[in-house]
Amino acid sequence: MDKITIRSDRDTDYTFMYKGEEVTLKAGSVISIANGLNEVVLPTCVMKIMNNLIVIKEDAK
Repeated sequence: MDKITIRSDRDTDYTFMYKGEEVTLKAGSVISIANGLNEVVLPTCVMKIMNNLIVIKEDAK
């Protein structure tokens, strides 16, 4: 994948790792990553994946 977009549908911020560093995705915001998921580590949560869009949902209960 060349580009991936991650969108937060959460009420709280979501932190994930990108190239070994923590990145915080603010609640309700969107971030695009140019080189796809090669350097991305997403912690376990409910998410929906649609083509090059990952929608981050609230944590599973």
